[in-house]
Amino acid sequence: MAAPIEFFFDFSSPYGFLAANRIDDLAARHGRSVVWRPVLLGAVFKVSGQQPLLEIPLKGDYTKHDLARFARLWGVQIAIPPIFPFSSVAPSRGFYWLEARDQALAVRFAKAAFAAAWQQGRDISKSDVVADIGAALGVAREDFLAGMLEPATKEKLRQEVDAAIKRGVFGSPYIVVDGEGFWGADRLWQVEEWLKRGGW
Repeated sequence: MAAPIEFFFDFSSPYGFLAANRIDDLAARHGRSVVWRPVLLGAVFKVSGQQPLLEIPLKGDYTKHDLARFARLWGVQIAIPPIFPFSSVAPSRGFYWLEARDQALAVRFAKAAFAAAWQQGRDISKSDVVADIGAALGVAREDFLAGMLEPATKEKLRQEVDAAIKRGVFGSPYIVVDGEGFWGADRLWQVEEWLKRGGW
């Protein structure tokens, strides 16, 4: 069986959100599954020296325009959250806590958390909001809140971020297929071509 596609993303990344709307369907068209991997761009930026796109002079204004244009092209609603940038520690911990119990549910949670931030303007940096998102998916709210604070959950996120950095992940989304890395939602067409051709 073909290796899964690895999808690295940060919940605070608008392009990560856009890619999250397409990555599973893209993979399914080619008989692949997707391993979802939230990371923390704050930790990545300490290594790379980058900063959030929307905060960069000139480039930030372009990015806002590009996001709206990109979303229209793909038919996806998007809005910059009232609080931005925001910490994605809570939803990332929540994802990994859920994944240890139910991988499919963790992916559903990731998609719901992305939508909460980038379509509904909710502050997913807050554990209470993250727990509400989980509760809407049938996850016991108090268990979820406690799970996000478990030492094992915190360590899992730290390990995943460290491992991603060691593998060269420097942005969101970052997609790895057959060992080949592709950065950006605008490279999904290249991911598709790679899968069609079996590489090049």
